Amino acid sequence: MADSRRWVMLGIGTAAQTAGTLYLYGLPFLLPALRRATGLPLWELGLLVACPSLGMVLALIGWGVVADRRGERLVIGLGLTGGAAFLAAAAHAAGPALFVLLTLAGAAGSAVYAASGRVVTGWFAPGERGLAMGIRQTSQPLGVAVASAALPVLADSGGGPRLALLAAAAVCALTGIVAALLLVDGPRPGTGVAPAAAGSGGAGSGGTGTGGARVPSPYRSPTLWRVHGASALLVVAQFVVGAYALDYLVTERGWPVRTAGPLIAGAQLVAAATRVLAGRWSDRSSQRLRPLRIIAAGTAAALGALAVAEALHAPPAAPLLLVALVATVSWHGVAYAAVADVAPASWAGRATSAQTVLQNVAATATPPLFGLAVAGLGFGPGFAVAALFPLAAVAVLHGLTVDARPPTRPPVGRPDRPARA
Repeated sequence: MADSRRWVMLGIGTAAQTAGTLYLYGLPFLLPALRRATGLPLWELGLLVACPSLGMVLALIGWGVVADRRGERLVIGLGLTGGAAFLAAAAHAAGPALFVLLTLAGAAGSAVYAASGRVVTGWFAPGERGLAMGIRQTSQPLGVAVASAALPVLADSGGGPRLALLAAAAVCALTGIVAALLLVDGPRPGTGVAPAAAGSGGAGSGGTGTGGARVPSPYRSPTLWRVHGASALLVVAQFVVGAYALDYLVTERGWPVRTAGPLIAGAQLVAAATRVLAGRWSDRSSQRLRPLRIIAAGTAAALGALAVAEALHAPPAAPLLLVALVATVSWHGVAYAAVADVAPASWAGRATSAQTVLQNVAATATPPLFGLAVAGLGFGPGFAVAALFPLAAVAVLHGLTVDARPPTRPPVGRPDRPARA
């Protein structure tokens, strides 16, 4: 029973995170439509699409604390439905109110990133978490794939950005309700605490471990800080490519939106598969971070090749952009698995939240700053600068080891016995 349920719970958590990704990371695909609708310069549009990431930065740690103490089901249900409400309001807003509502939508929707990581750490043993986190992290490329294929088409169909935002809000509301009804909070490894039944309140104490003893903070060691830092550097490269891929193909290469959007969606589907494969690779590796360093180096090479092709106005620039799209997002499952391996179970929500917060600090700053760089230097030099960040991530991870521990099955309590608060 436990084996089958854990995959169902992983599926629900991944679906919830995919739904949130539609707007948390999908707004860049509305850039051409927002240009027409608002008349804002590129750097202000970059700031606008970064608003959900700003909201995530402000709220994620708080959601992580709630997830550690009250469970995943409550947090995901509240976060997605609340995010849907703010997003629907943003669809009818303009001016400063639009910026504020998109930030609030990001703050609410970020709950899925805080809680879905707990689904993995609760239901999967350490030696399986690379695969499970890889599957969970397919949510971003899958959500971005749907966003790149659907949101521009909805915006161009006559409804403008408003219709696209309302559609994303509807998906989030429906998924949040399903998660609130069906998700079961995972067992807490090493505590003997059973999962909460679907109809009961969440559980799990935020700062205790085996036998109720308080677990010291994993942040007393530099390991987690270095993994977080390297991840933030990799996110810069990811958002340089992801935030401006559609705009680059449409404005610089003259591609129609209806051609560029599906191609980007296809690249994101490939990226989803690479996240799963990378996670499985890290499970089979004796050192969790060795695959991460190799992926970071490959990402730098892909961006460097793209920068050269763009500077030369060479035809391979567009295909290389799609390669860079895949390379820049393939590492997430490995990094989150490393965080889960280092952090004790009672810190899982906070550690995965901190990982996402630092990534989103970088994600918030990248679109407007890269927009300014493109305005002054062009896309070629901008891509060249972006290639330096994954190289810096390799340096940050140099010499750092995190064992990919062999799988051991966590204890699973009776599903009809609610966890203690």
